[in-house]
Amino acid sequence: MKYIRKAEKSDISRIAEMIVFNYRMNFYKFFKNDPFYFGELNVLDTAGEISGELKNYFVYDDGVVKGFIKVNDDELEKLHVEAEFQSKGIGAELLRYAVDVMGITWLWVLEYNERGAAFYKRNGFEFTGEKMIEYDFVPLLKMSKSKGE
Repeated sequence: MKYIRKAEKSDISRIAEMIVFNYRMNFYKFFKNDPFYFGELNVLDTAGEISGELKNYFVYDDGVVKGFIKVNDDELEKLHVEAEFQSKGIGAELLRYAVDVMGITWLWVLEYNERGAAFYKRNGFEFTGEKMIEYDFVPLLKMSKSKGE
C-alpha cells in the first residue's frame, strides 16, 4: 500500500482520463449509447465532477498514476486501473486499501460486468441479492465483504 495516497488537484485530469477510457472500453459494448459514450462522457466534464469530490479519491502512484478508488463512507463507488496495468495486482492493492484503511464494506457492480464481479469475489466480496436500476436502465448488483474476511 506504499503507492496509494490521497488524490491531489494535479491528479484530476489523469483520473478523468481513466474513467472515460474505462467506461468506453468496459461498458459501451453493453449499452451502445454513442451520444453518451462519445459526447456527454468526456474528460473535461468528468474532471469538473471529480474536482468537487476530490476528498473521496485515492490514487495508486508509483511515479505514474495507474489506478484509483473513490470511496463514500463505507461504500466503494469506483475502482479503475488503467488497461495497460490491469492484472498486475494494482486493483487488489487498491481494494485492500479501501477495506483495511477506509473501512469499505460494500459496493455496486454492473450486472453485466462478469470480470469485475469475479475480481471482487476473489477479494472477499459476495453478492447480497440486492439489485438496483440506475438511470432507469443500468442494472447493478450489491456486493458486500464476506463475514470472516
